[in-house]
Amino acid sequence: MELNRLCVIYYSPTHTSRSVARAVADGMGIARREEIDLTTDRNTGPLPLRNAICLVAAPVYGGLTAPVALSRLRRLQAENCIAIPLVTYGNRDYEDALVQLRDVLQQQGFTPLCGAAFIGEHSYSRPGMPIAEGRPDETDLRTARDFGHRAYESLLRQTGTTDAPDVTARDFAMTYDRPLEQLITPVPMKGNVPYKTLGPSTPQAPVVSDLCYGCGECVDWCPTGAISLQDGRSVTQVNQCTKCCACVKFCPVGARTFDTPYTAMLHQKFSARREPELFI
Repeated sequence: MELNRLCVIYYSPTHTSRSVARAVADGMGIARREEIDLTTDRNTGPLPLRNAICLVAAPVYGGLTAPVALSRLRRLQAENCIAIPLVTYGNRDYEDALVQLRDVLQQQGFTPLCGAAFIGEHSYSRPGMPIAEGRPDETDLRTARDFGHRAYESLLRQTGTTDAPDVTARDFAMTYDRPLEQLITPVPMKGNVPYKTLGPSTPQAPVVSDLCYGCGECVDWCPTGAISLQDGRSVTQVNQCTKCCACVKFCPVGARTFDTPYTAMLHQKFSARREPELFI
């Protein structure tokens, strides 16, 4: 039996989860590497994976893994695959998100190895009221690379691989003689089971100013297809908006804004720097 590549999988509307996952992958150093970006992929068919070390990254919404991310990750069908769940949160707390992501991956056939929670700039952050602005920063990414290195060492150790394969080789392969679930002892992670319960979300979406000239950037970035162009301006279907604010952050002329009283509250109560939490 073997693991023969590294697969980086993410749902990342504002690129924070993607940045963390790529940094962890860099720390592992495995050159035979592929990416699966589920952010704007609204297909529903299965995504089979076989013989892969998989880094799976998603953002936290309200202390749980983003529901759209979970829906798309349930397309994955793993056979003989390691999973390393990674969550990013906006400096408040990730609560049950990491164990929830771990459990969903296990249900899809993965063998969890370890996991981590990192901080990313909150989707509600804005000029004058920053919330984890600019994160993950270089310190975070250095921690992520170190985590990847340590995770790979743990995998070598638990599979009994004494002759480490060449991570730079095109034919990279880590071989072992028993099923992964018999070799790997998953690391306990922070979080509760059963998971917390969220109340209904208030329908709300970014608003568009007269600066909008209908370039369509927001249409391309929206992960749920909530935005369309009508009469030369962007329009949002509020009931489809997940408030990820990718359209706000990536609008080239600043034509989209999202005003919510939660921004001021989060800025006031959760400005103190938090650090990544690693479970390895």
